[in-house]
Amino acid sequence: MRRLSWFNTTALTLGFAFLYLPMVILIIYSFNESKLVTVWAGFSTKWYGELIQNEAFLNAAWVTLRVAVISSTIATVLGTMAALVLVRAGRFSGRTLFSGMIYAPLVMPEVITGLSLLLLFIGIGLDRGVFTIILAHTTFSMCYVSVVVSSRLVSFDKSLEEAALDLGCSPISAFRLVTLPIIAPAVISGWLLAFTLSLDDLVIASFTSGPSSTTLPIKIWSAVRLGVSPEINALSTLMIAIVAVGVITASLITKRASLKQQADERAAVHA
Repeated sequence: MRRLSWFNTTALTLGFAFLYLPMVILIIYSFNESKLVTVWAGFSTKWYGELIQNEAFLNAAWVTLRVAVISSTIATVLGTMAALVLVRAGRFSGRTLFSGMIYAPLVMPEVITGLSLLLLFIGIGLDRGVFTIILAHTTFSMCYVSVVVSSRLVSFDKSLEEAALDLGCSPISAFRLVTLPIIAPAVISGWLLAFTLSLDDLVIASFTSGPSSTTLPIKIWSAVRLGVSPEINALSTLMIAIVAVGVITASLITKRASLKQQADERAAVHA
């Protein structure tokens, strides 16, 4: 194996420091005793207690989690269906238009997407709230799921599905028992990507949210404009911890599914 040169080592070190050092500093100062976020006055966890008693942040966090879970689940179902159509349906009338509509949110500026959805909701007389945020997040995150699942379906061995059909499975049963378990890591990855995009979104949510449906990014943005408080550091630390636990859990599940798939394939070959 080639050893890393001093230049590559320095570049990697500076790159990772640029990405993660601010997060480390934020986590450290979330345990700061002082109310000034730039002055260390001793170790304390009081800001986490203050955060738990902050109704505004808690309500915004609950709205954000609810929107992220529901929208990512719907986006995963619709994105997987769209990927199946794009990969399996072949050429059909309107395929170019369909694929363009699926992939358009990938390159569309979020300001344009949010403004167009706002005009749509106003035009149909739909009051802005949690429901409109879910619709908006499902719309722009569905394409990301479609891309992830499509990349897995392209390399999928259709002979496995055909063998299940020859053995008496219906198309739905073959998809549920054969195809879906194999592409499950891609589906899970798509769900996590959609969940992260929804959890992090600020621009589109600011256009489609109402007075009683403020999401956490909007609440943090509004609070930061008045100055960074230690409560925001504590909240950001909790979000980093939740994301880290989610990524580790998803990695373990994906690795376990991959090992199980390889064991099943080896057993099928030996049989």
